Amino acid sequence: MEKTIMEQVLEKYEKYDFDKFTELDVEKALAKDHIDEKDFAALLSPVAIKYLEQMAQKAKKETRRQFGNSITLFTPLYIANYCVNNCVYCGFNCKNKITRGKLTLEEIDKEFQAIAKTGLKEILILTGESKHHSSVEYIGEAVELAKKYFSTIGIEVYPMDADEYEYIHKKGADFVSVYQETYNTVKYDEVHLSGPKKVYEYRFNAQERAIQGGMRGVGFGALLGLDNFRKDAFATGMHASLIQKKYPHAEISFSVPRLRPYINNYENNSKDVHEPQLLQVMCALRLFVPFAGMTISTRERQGFRDNVIGLVATKISAGVSVGVGGHAEEEKGDEQFEISDPRSVDEVISAIKSHGLQPVYTDYVRV
Repeated sequence: MEKTIMEQVLEKYEKYDFDKFTELDVEKALAKDHIDEKDFAALLSPVAIKYLEQMAQKAKKETRRQFGNSITLFTPLYIANYCVNNCVYCGFNCKNKITRGKLTLEEIDKEFQAIAKTGLKEILILTGESKHHSSVEYIGEAVELAKKYFSTIGIEVYPMDADEYEYIHKKGADFVSVYQETYNTVKYDEVHLSGPKKVYEYRFNAQERAIQGGMRGVGFGALLGLDNFRKDAFATGMHASLIQKKYPHAEISFSVPRLRPYINNYENNSKDVHEPQLLQVMCALRLFVPFAGMTISTRERQGFRDNVIGLVATKISAGVSVGVGGHAEEEKGDEQFEISDPRSVDEVISAIKSHGLQPVYTDYVRV
């Protein structure tokens, strides 16, 4: 009987020993036009950090080959921050004492109008993970409103069934992003104390259900620093690669979030994932899945974000508020985490142009 994608990823995750790779393994990987699974593993190993400059140059060539000099712009909009999960690393944790809020449809429309005035044509709609407070219908209505203003609509909400994704897709959503947080099943159980998110398998298979529901693209990622970042990055790449092979029509993308402090917890940090290691992960992912989009978020500081656009990242957020609302009116609820890059849309556009790159507001036309 053929193994499921989850079984394959977990088997590869368990076997991955990043300390066994040598400089020769890294050099062999960098000499290839197309790297395989073993090469990907080598490029994520500690010894590969010595070759970061070569990795970056090779990744830059691959990024330009696949995406030219274009950088897509988007902004996230949190429409609710109610959550029923008790996740020890997250500001939306149901036990965390924060101001909770949820936008009405009228307020969502005002937020969309304010964002659209900046020229942005791509929106990412987010909620906390509470189906009671943010029903599938509520999210669908928000997506439908977004169609008036945006050409590309993504959602980053709780995992859904395939028929629910189909409903959201018919309302106008194009993309679904779901982060596994960590692929280590033991650690996953330890950091998700209660709530629906505790069910590892259901979350793992969310991207596949989204594709089955008709979504054009799906995003992958682990919260780097939550567990061993090398193994989590390796599993993320394998997960995305296996989904791509099974569903070759689907658009694949990555995000590379690191742990960030949040309200009531300023000790939440990414531990051993420093900027060189984060760049290493991004370069390895680019070389392993060269045609995947890659987002760099406002979790990272301005200088780092400016350096990785065009090098490995193909999409950048701008004019970001990570509280509930905050574009048209004052925030209605507290933020999920602290951001590092508060620049406006115009400031990010200027930075993109100063690097000789082309800001792209839309790469998709609805018919």
